[in-house]
Amino acid sequence: MTQIEQVSIEKFKHLVSERALTGETMLLNMGPQHPSTHGVLRLLLELDGETVVNCIPDIGFLHTGIEKNMEAKTYQKAEVMTDRLDYMNPLGNNLAYCMAVEKLVDLDVPVRAQALRVILTELQRISSHLVWLGTSGLDLAAMSMFMYCFREREQILDIFELVSGQRMMTTYFRPGGVWRDIPVEFEKVVRDFLKIFHKRVDEYETLLTKNPLFLDRTMTLGKLDPALALSFGVTGPPLRASGVNWDLRKARPYMGYEQYDFDVPTRTEGDVYARYLVRVQEMRESLKIVEQALNKLPLGPVRSDNRKFVPPPRSEIGVSMEALIHHFKLWTEGFSAPKASVYAAIESPRGELGVYMEGDGSPKPHRVHMRTPSFDNLGVLPHIVKGALVADLVAILSSIDIVLGDIDR
Repeated sequence: MTQIEQVSIEKFKHLVSERALTGETMLLNMGPQHPSTHGVLRLLLELDGETVVNCIPDIGFLHTGIEKNMEAKTYQKAEVMTDRLDYMNPLGNNLAYCMAVEKLVDLDVPVRAQALRVILTELQRISSHLVWLGTSGLDLAAMSMFMYCFREREQILDIFELVSGQRMMTTYFRPGGVWRDIPVEFEKVVRDFLKIFHKRVDEYETLLTKNPLFLDRTMTLGKLDPALALSFGVTGPPLRASGVNWDLRKARPYMGYEQYDFDVPTRTEGDVYARYLVRVQEMRESLKIVEQALNKLPLGPVRSDNRKFVPPPRSEIGVSMEALIHHFKLWTEGFSAPKASVYAAIESPRGELGVYMEGDGSPKPHRVHMRTPSFDNLGVLPHIVKGALVADLVAILSSIDIVLGDIDR
């Protein structure tokens, strides 16, 4: 028995079977540096030959202390750290955080800013699903999928750079609206993307949806019972692929989602293939939402005029001493929030992303805590991989679509 195995047994001996303690089964470390763990995740596997007897996720290798660090910063300065949580969904992280701040201080958001938030978070959802589809293809040796998906993702990142100057960590959403209005070419660039992406999703499905090899590697594997999913707090595509129709955009609309016409894709099989189908259909539904938001994009301001919480426009700073002082005080001292607690949640690409925030009357949050979907979704992995082969474990783990930055905070 190796030294690593001895340490693993000592740490997890209450979780492995008696056969592992006597050496009848083998303990194998998968990760934490392994391409198919989709991040720095360690899986302690108990194997009988190539069959998975037990699977114990070991997290914490990416821990950054972001939540506690946010509590040491003012409300505005803390937001930039949210981009680094689920790094496949930076704009969604920004949105959940801003919604919590706005709820805490009762700050309004102009309708134009709400529409822009919807457009960009739906593009972010597509981008996230493209990364999932491309990397899942690599896991199953469908290498072309990775190239095709990242080709379209590049176009989305170009749109983010157009509006914010950054491809990924944009911090474009701000409490009370967005950083600045969109440039004049924004609408054309987004419509050009919408025009081609419908056909690109068709191409993805042509490659995978009826591919006999893909079907063999995904159907009936990793079946997730809806009762088990609910007991673990699973949300997002894994929950909807098990037959539970729950999407916060419909169930508890925010940012004006109630005015958009879209469907919530669901399946009942609960396997890897069902989770694939749900995400592919979700990309099509996101296209519908973006198109509707563009068609009804209203004119008007993109930031609240409540100057107690929102800095003045940059154009005023060079001509108004009052605006300059106001801007300086907000960014050096911040604004005070009442002594209260709030919870705001959005439907991220992985499920319910919530922010619990507690104010204490000072310019810094007393407590910031994230309810992240990846953490709860990972919890069901040991239950749905038992009896599977190691090669199938890769596909099952991929289908949950975890991001370790979403787990280790």
